[in-house]
Amino acid sequence: MKFETPAGTNPIDQLKIVGRPTSRIDGKLKTTGTAPYAYERHDVASGQAYGFIVGAAIAKGRIAGMNVADAKAAPGVIAVVTTLDYPQPLPLGKMNSASLFGGADVAHYHQAIAVVVAESFEQARAAAALIRTDYARSPGKFDLAAQAQTAPLVPGDSKDKPAVDRFGDFETAFAAAPVTIDRTYTTPDESHAMMEPHASIAAWDGDKLTVWTSNQMIQWSKQSLAKTLSIPEENVRVDSPFVGGGFGGKLFIRADVVLAALGAKAAKRPVKIALTRPLMFNNTTHRAATIQHVRLGATRDGRLTAIAHSSISGNLADGRPETAVAQTRLLYAAPNRETSMQLAVLDLPEGNAMRAPGEAPGLMVLEMAMDEMAEALGIDPVDFRVLNDTQVDPEKPDRPFSERHLVECLRTGAEKFGWAQRHPKPAEIREGRWLIGMGVAAGFRNNALMKSAARIRLERDGRLTVETDMTDIGTGSYTILAQTAAEMMGVPLDRVTVRLGDSDFPASAGSGGQWGANNSTSGLYAACTKLREEVARRLGFGEAEVRFEDGKVIAGERIATLRDAARDGAITAEDGIEYGTLDKQYQQSTFAGHFVEVAVDRYTGETRIRRMLAVCDAGRILNPKTARSQVIGAMTMGVGAALVEELAVDKRFGFFVNHDLAGYEVPVHADIPHQDVIFLDHPDDKSSPMKAKGVGELGLCGVGAAIANAIYNATGVRVRDYPITLDKHLERLPSLI
Repeated sequence: MKFETPAGTNPIDQLKIVGRPTSRIDGKLKTTGTAPYAYERHDVASGQAYGFIVGAAIAKGRIAGMNVADAKAAPGVIAVVTTLDYPQPLPLGKMNSASLFGGADVAHYHQAIAVVVAESFEQARAAAALIRTDYARSPGKFDLAAQAQTAPLVPGDSKDKPAVDRFGDFETAFAAAPVTIDRTYTTPDESHAMMEPHASIAAWDGDKLTVWTSNQMIQWSKQSLAKTLSIPEENVRVDSPFVGGGFGGKLFIRADVVLAALGAKAAKRPVKIALTRPLMFNNTTHRAATIQHVRLGATRDGRLTAIAHSSISGNLADGRPETAVAQTRLLYAAPNRETSMQLAVLDLPEGNAMRAPGEAPGLMVLEMAMDEMAEALGIDPVDFRVLNDTQVDPEKPDRPFSERHLVECLRTGAEKFGWAQRHPKPAEIREGRWLIGMGVAAGFRNNALMKSAARIRLERDGRLTVETDMTDIGTGSYTILAQTAAEMMGVPLDRVTVRLGDSDFPASAGSGGQWGANNSTSGLYAACTKLREEVARRLGFGEAEVRFEDGKVIAGERIATLRDAARDGAITAEDGIEYGTLDKQYQQSTFAGHFVEVAVDRYTGETRIRRMLAVCDAGRILNPKTARSQVIGAMTMGVGAALVEELAVDKRFGFFVNHDLAGYEVPVHADIPHQDVIFLDHPDDKSSPMKAKGVGELGLCGVGAAIANAIYNATGVRVRDYPITLDKHLERLPSLI
């Protein structure tokens, strides 16, 4: 199905099942511990052995030699495979910028250099410790600030774009503006820190490979694995029905799946591997630290006349920068604009996508700068943002937003949160030892449209079976796909079975970039439309308008059942959604207003979150219950980014020191108060036939700045270096008297 014109009225608009708060149909499996995650798939291949990966002990240099004799002779060892067994690095799969295996060069700490396969995990781990590796260490670059001075400019989303995006004449406008701010901010390296580790089971059947793994993007993984192992794509099957968290860290194949496959080939039996926490932090990907510079110019009545935002981030030589300036090109009106990114080449582990790449760290900075400008102007921060709203792409004025209700997000949030009670002067509200403050920030994340396909089968008993390689990473994919099929075909939810995550199923959009829900349900919508047509044809209903209700098919005075249509055998329909040019004609984005109240202990500097509210504008909300779960999870990640999360870089030896969940701090239940979420629920007919948009990352974008702004309102101390730990403002807190 080609989606080329705005969606009209269709069966989804009945909203009998879609749009209703519905508990996850996979919830029982999750809560009873019976959902089969990758490492627990004991029944998929008999005779599974265990692999243990050895990571490089240096961050930069070469391997001069490896002695594996003792490891091979250790009890239970079946095979040992080293990076030196492959003289050249294995080809890189989709979007990876770090070598996963092969060759003697070491590009970053904990790069995989060997895998030991044994009868038990303990035996594999013990034998791995017996491998002796000689290194020739080279000097490395591990300090972003030190490299920032020489970091070259890089183009935007593609090589065809200029390194500096300019619209109007920023320098002249900024110099002429009566009110300006010029600020530099930093965000740290961060880890995905998902609960389930990267894990895989690999089994060969002749020259055909099957991997049961934990991955967000099945088709990307299949293509990448085939390329990396130099085998035909048709010889690879990837299966990932349940993913225990990803946040972008499982968008691409990593060392676990590659070395499980190589280990299984060497051992001639299935091999399972799970990365240890230190390997997850240093061997896989992370969100790269940034140094961001924002300059704003405005008239005295608060109209922005000039916006400039530049960002420097680090990565491996073949990597990309963190796109922290992306939202600045679209969020606020100003006739003169300039954005740019620079890449500092560092010999640290690969920087890559982490929940809301670009906008998450970018809004932590832009929205703090907006608060600083509002204060300089003497304007309320909500009013200042509303004043500078735009309904068109500021750099393409003939391109309107498909739907944009940021002002409603901010106004609704201000009313519901009690923003009028905020004292505009910092450090004025006190409750005993606590300094109380409120903060606000706008949220923004683009809406990506991607091809997605599905298959639906009407069984002889009238049940429906949905098959697509879409993944569920804790987001509720099983449920919203079941809701879509039930709505389209007029059956109760319990009459739908959803099967996901298998590369043998039609290729979906996959889970990432908050594009999964809208696109995967649209692909299923297309398949359901084809099935409806075939059912009507089988029943001889011709061109009459056909309704599907309560397991029945109705055309005028004629009524039949779905079972009647399938009495001669199951009916299968397969189709997908493809998009025309609507996303070129209209800027498609999502918006939010984030509100936070904090208390800061004026004796210790400790910050406690007291209240949080997110008001979200993300098209039709397909399932408010699962969507709320996504948003409050994102808000929680925003608390972590603002207050505690930071990968500590050893700038001498080039690794993340706090590479486990003991040293890398994330928020826990006691840190998070009750969180409120309001969905505006304005269907977007230019997004898809579902009229939905993504929401899972929107809940994160802007939260960090709202917290930072609340801390400033509480204390009068502005901290521009995240995370805002107590040591950064303790000495500057208001007097105890």
